[in-house]
Amino acid sequence: MGRGNKGFSAAGLRRLGEVLRRHVESGRIPGLVALVSRGEETHVEAIGTMHHDGGRPMRRDTIFRMASTTKPVASAATMVLLDECRIRLDDPVDRWLPELADRQVLKRADGPLDETEPSRRPITVRDLLTSTLGLGLDMTAPTSPIMGAIFERGVYGQEDGWLLPAPEPDEWMRRLGTLPLMHQPGERWLYNVGDDVLGVLVARVTGQSFEAFLRERVFEPLGMKDTGFHVPADKIDRLPPLYAPDPQTGEFTVADAAEGGHHSRPPAFQSGGGGLDSTVDDYHAYFRMLLDHGTHGGRRILSRPAVELMTTNRLPAEQLAEREDRARNLVHLSHGQGQHGGWGFGMAVRTYRGDYAPVGQFGWDGGTGTTAYADPDHGLVGILLTQTGMSTPDSARAISDFWTTLYQAMDD
Repeated sequence: MGRGNKGFSAAGLRRLGEVLRRHVESGRIPGLVALVSRGEETHVEAIGTMHHDGGRPMRRDTIFRMASTTKPVASAATMVLLDECRIRLDDPVDRWLPELADRQVLKRADGPLDETEPSRRPITVRDLLTSTLGLGLDMTAPTSPIMGAIFERGVYGQEDGWLLPAPEPDEWMRRLGTLPLMHQPGERWLYNVGDDVLGVLVARVTGQSFEAFLRERVFEPLGMKDTGFHVPADKIDRLPPLYAPDPQTGEFTVADAAEGGHHSRPPAFQSGGGGLDSTVDDYHAYFRMLLDHGTHGGRRILSRPAVELMTTNRLPAEQLAEREDRARNLVHLSHGQGQHGGWGFGMAVRTYRGDYAPVGQFGWDGGTGTTAYADPDHGLVGILLTQTGMSTPDSARAISDFWTTLYQAMDD
């Protein structure tokens, strides 16, 4: 865990709290919850209110929509299956996902859907984990024929202000199987689709729902009692509305209500790309387990090699710059504006220093104003959760300032 035995300075934590309070007091973010930990020291800030017009305060156990910050957690289910030799990294997925067998590939990623060539090889488990299966949400070419087909055929729908699979898993796979690949398997990093396919893979291999397997093998052993793909009725009062502020006026528009909203009932599709709801403490337990090489409270959740595969760069050099260009064009990537470099399994891995965070830091951000990363060199975890989508710059600025002040708060 590197130099992780030291903690934070009192002055640094005060500054962190002051900077976050300033964002809330600006009136642009109703509230937030932040957790920072290093070694044995954990510090939490719960600032502001759950509703933009006041009322109940934010609390440490407030539940947030994690959006794409789901990805680093959901990928653990596949790693459990790899550890148990129930699947293998370079197995073709055709056996469990016949909808993805015998693919045709576009001759040009932005070209007509009928100009294709055969796939040079099958899609593998590794391709899904690294988001290089050949299909993804390409925000660098939102008007391309393939992106149009993804929405026209109902593979993804716009829900809660971000993109989620529309139908139940078997129908979703059928629709996905009608699309050609955008690139040959293993050739390019493309966002999101691989994470959602992994959830279907886990369900078909195990005969359980994706959530049931995650709960049994990851959530319950880690004590993640408030993490799942919806918020049950007896906890719904802990879920704030999701806001999408008007970029011109700053007026708060509710993108997703708590009671009666999308997260108040089980979804048709349990999305490994963006469907989890959780708390700072649940996510802290997960990222601390990764820093502890796969163990929690003396119990092994993942093997040490599995964690190392997840949390170190898996992309070859020629794909790194191209991945970063795509990442910059994803609206909700705020922390470092895409300056990560690498990608492991389900998460970004920093391969160069582009801001205050060092090489080796791993984690991801979410379009609902969430961020969670761990830093193995300093034994550090940082999590900031808001309920304001990153379609406006306010959550993005708060996240950037959170990481800047967090790294200054380290007391070495």
